[in-house]
Amino acid sequence: MIDIIDLKKSFGPKQVLKDVNLKIEEGKTTCILGGSGSGKSTLIKCLIGLEEVTGGRILVEGKDITKIHSEIKLAAIRRRFGYLFQEGALFDSMSVGDNVAFGLKYLTDTPEKEYPRIIKEKLALVGLKEDVAKLNPSELSGGMKKRVALARVLAVEPQVILYDEPTTGLDPIMSDIISDLIMDLKAKLGVTSVVITHDMRSAFKIADYIAFLYEGKILMYGTPDQFRHTDNPYVKQFVDGSSKGPIQMKIMRD
Repeated sequence: MIDIIDLKKSFGPKQVLKDVNLKIEEGKTTCILGGSGSGKSTLIKCLIGLEEVTGGRILVEGKDITKIHSEIKLAAIRRRFGYLFQEGALFDSMSVGDNVAFGLKYLTDTPEKEYPRIIKEKLALVGLKEDVAKLNPSELSGGMKKRVALARVLAVEPQVILYDEPTTGLDPIMSDIISDLIMDLKAKLGVTSVVITHDMRSAFKIADYIAFLYEGKILMYGTPDQFRHTDNPYVKQFVDGSSKGPIQMKIMRD
């Protein structure tokens, strides 16, 4: 569904992405792993045009979105993507219900009378009761905020959901609940998912494919089982969570 070819992104003299090549399979969950500063969040922002690429191509069903300069045409493609921000990015001045309906108002032609039904339906999809719609984001736990933010994404019925560190800041139990939710949505809705994460437990549970991003390049791509048994020293150190290995040596040199 998405084909990333020789993608480059620089901020001034600093090259963050260096000839990234990656295929995102339709209806599958692809996890992108990598340490802090490896370029994970930059990659996902390039996918939906929040960052302008320096070079390379991003094909969405064969169309190179890096060559589209019409805001109208680009907006039409962006509507096929849903983006779950790392911190949820709920609007504190709005109720939960208004947060969920936000995209309906600005991205679709859905009649306003349909909003209550959609809010109820999407909250149920993420395991929340209808009465949560009346609350303010300040009254929610961290896990509930993540789920409300996901309900907002689902309201506009995207074909692709991009998750930026969906389990960050959550305890192990809530992290597992979010992982189960990602799997459940794929099974129920057939959505294509791209998950930026450094949570190995979650990645092994939810991923059909994993890509390891290191210093702006894809160092390895494969199935969770291939990652569990890899001989690549960089990937192995990241998977094992060890402080001893080539990544640590690189940090020490820098």
